[in-house]
Amino acid sequence: MLVPMQTRTLGRTGIEVSALGFGCWAIGGEWWDAGGGPLGWGKVDDEESVRAVHRALDDGVTFFDTADVYGTGHSETVLGRALAGRRDDVVIATKWGNTFDADRRTTISRDLTPGYARRALTASLRRLGTDRVDLYQLHIGDADPEAAVALREACEELVREGLIRAYAWSTDDPARAALFAEGLHCAAVQHQLNVLEDAPEMLALCAELNLASVNRGPLAMGLLSGKYDAGAHVGAGDIRSAPPPWLKYFGPDGRMAPGWLPRIEAIRDILTSEGRTLAQGALAWIWARSPHTVPIPGFRTVAQAEQNAGALAAGPLTAEQLAEVEGLLR
Repeated sequence: MLVPMQTRTLGRTGIEVSALGFGCWAIGGEWWDAGGGPLGWGKVDDEESVRAVHRALDDGVTFFDTADVYGTGHSETVLGRALAGRRDDVVIATKWGNTFDADRRTTISRDLTPGYARRALTASLRRLGTDRVDLYQLHIGDADPEAAVALREACEELVREGLIRAYAWSTDDPARAALFAEGLHCAAVQHQLNVLEDAPEMLALCAELNLASVNRGPLAMGLLSGKYDAGAHVGAGDIRSAPPPWLKYFGPDGRMAPGWLPRIEAIRDILTSEGRTLAQGALAWIWARSPHTVPIPGFRTVAQAEQNAGALAAGPLTAEQLAEVEGLLR
């Protein structure tokens, strides 16, 4: 029997969010690193992006995650436009830490000073068209812990001023996440999690400290969308066409890296059971994995928004299905 599941609590804040969030990296459009390598997901249609956000809202999605550097500000601008008049209906998360040139749409470096955190927030508020950010996230996963302590205290000050409601660190290091969580208003950690890449230590930390587990990469950069096989490749201008070292899912030719397809095929029947698409099954696995998880798949079109939001009605996999997936992947 399928059990609808609509909301989860954002860690210790008591803020209620939809169990599914939407990641807004792709709607930022094209942007590049200092060497000219693509960092976006290719060209986008802003009008379609706005329609997709509206469809997500209609389908019960209330949590939207972006970053100031996505499209060098463009993602925040498009999201703010799409949410105009609906601000009190949603929970907005954004990130800071990277510096960029919006005119040239390129990244520059990083800035981990408290002063920059405040300046970056001011700019994000302007682009988003709002007076507060609900979850403000440090975007530099390997930031120095000493610098992070100062940033944690700066975030507490921003909470006291009413400019943010809570904060988090986007990192895959449980020790760093625990350091940020020493702050009273730290509510979450954003980290990599999908059925192909579990994160048991981070999930245990979230359970211990009552943090929301905001999950980036829930569809493995598209591998779990059902669109890619061994022969498919992504086009120029897409980060997956010339992947940086940390992007392990695609090779230098823009095709799926070896080794992933057999793992996907091994669990396809379970993930697509009970009428789910492959993507919906991948999200269902994440919800079954922990009650703290809030996956944030990306989207660029109304069709993608519909498919992702459709996973909410089916809810999580069963405990038996979760165990079966674990056994097959082991």
